[in-house]
Amino acid sequence: MRTLGIDIGTTTISAVVADSQNGSVEKAYTVENQSFLKSNAAWEKVQDPQHILEKTRTLLEKILKEYPDIKAIGLTGQMHGILYVDAQGKHVSPLYTWQDGRGNQPLLEGKSICQILQETYGKRAYTGYGLVTHLYQHQTGKNPKQAVGFCTIMDYLGMVLTGQKEPLVHASNAAGFGLFDVKKGCFYEKILEQMGIESTMLPKITQEISILGTYKNIPVCVAIGDNQASFLGSVKNPENTILLNMGTGGQVSVCSKDFYEAGEIEARPYLGNQYLLVGSSLCGGRAYALLENFFRQYAEAMGIVEMNHYAVMERLLYARNSMEEKWKIDTRFSGTREYPDKRGSIQNIGIDNFTPASLVLGVLEGMTEELYEMYQEIEKGLKSPKTQILGSGNGLRRNPFLQQLMSQRFSMDFQLAEHTEEAALGAAMTGAMIVR
Repeated sequence: MRTLGIDIGTTTISAVVADSQNGSVEKAYTVENQSFLKSNAAWEKVQDPQHILEKTRTLLEKILKEYPDIKAIGLTGQMHGILYVDAQGKHVSPLYTWQDGRGNQPLLEGKSICQILQETYGKRAYTGYGLVTHLYQHQTGKNPKQAVGFCTIMDYLGMVLTGQKEPLVHASNAAGFGLFDVKKGCFYEKILEQMGIESTMLPKITQEISILGTYKNIPVCVAIGDNQASFLGSVKNPENTILLNMGTGGQVSVCSKDFYEAGEIEARPYLGNQYLLVGSSLCGGRAYALLENFFRQYAEAMGIVEMNHYAVMERLLYARNSMEEKWKIDTRFSGTREYPDKRGSIQNIGIDNFTPASLVLGVLEGMTEELYEMYQEIEKGLKSPKTQILGSGNGLRRNPFLQQLMSQRFSMDFQLAEHTEEAALGAAMTGAMIVR
């Protein structure tokens, strides 16, 4: 039996046709998203929902022509972000993505929404999280007048495909909006009411992997978060596995039957009564991309263009003098969710180690260390430590040296996830759950 999974990412839209009997991928598809809208504010990160829908529908129709026997469609995509819908179920706003920074902008008495939630209500929520965005829009009077609710972009895709007028949001996505009681499976409505938010604006929540409706007589599954979908599509042995993802951002995820949160570690709803304990790096693989851009700018200033700088950086690593004292680089160049103004740093530069190779190695070790420190915090909430690492995301797949560093730092065996489109595969697997 074939099922289809669709993943609406920030930079790409991916799909996977999977064999639900053995979880294998028959064919994978990827198209560029390219839907960001221009803004005068550097902190504003918004995308065009209509553009995303058109690209996704075109891809979907292509797949259904190739595979007319698809039995179910599963959905996932970028978590945290929201768009507003009207009473007819049509979008009336851009998609405010997870990268959007309005939640950190000074507002009431110079305090941001995130600061107010923490200081007044003792609740941690970060910029880019849907309810933080909604609170900012409400406080500044920028909510669309026609809006009667909001949802994620993948929830909206599900609405459009099945003709629904109201969003139904899985708990994995609802938790991504923030101000959500993961244990009880509901929003903190009293806090929201005190801040002027009507509960009628909040989407309906389901804890189950259920059917939204049909598209061309094919059942469409409720969307789940991309973190949960990636874990489902990657990890075959959740009891013993740490999933490390390195893409635009970075994540360390562990499955647990026990609820645990501390510092920047979140407990996110997973399947059944399980949680994913997650630490997120905002810069992640972007740190290495920034370094490549640094070298590229210098080369282009010398008149050298069309060079593979990643290959040069790799050669520097393997030719490096192993006796050199290492640089210590903090790669939190985009801050952290809890401390958005925090920036990276470089230490331990000396006369004998002031080399490009030391810079390259230091950045990779900094990326590794950030995820390792998050796992150390997660481990405090586990009854038994994990024994193996599974890697996903292009930042890890394309960098064997980084894979080695991860294995050494965690003192565990490292393997890459079998399939590249892990989230889309996870979505396809949820589709299989509703038609068994």
